Amino acid sequence: MNFAEAETLAERAVAVQSMAEDVPSPCSSVCRMDRLSGFCEGCLRTIPEIAGWSKMEDETRRHVWRAIELRAKAGIWRAPDGTSDTGDRHA
Repeated sequence: MNFAEAETLAERAVAVQSMAEDVPSPCSSVCRMDRLSGFCEGCLRTIPEIAGWSKMEDETRRHVWRAIELRAKAGIWRAPDGTSDTGDRHA
């Protein structure tokens, strides 16, 4: 994930949180877990959030989207040295 992708994901998260029902999955079909952050590199969810998604009520799904928004905006998907888990430097 890079800064532009994180910004786009955060914007999508804000929009989705206002949906009354049928809250969509944040999955982007990347499905790689970052070993340092513990988040999926595509959607910034944790393994429990991914595994439990299909059983969640819409209210809980909105809470997950809120967490995704905060993670994306905070940049916590990046390693402390400013690189991704793969070593790519994010400017």
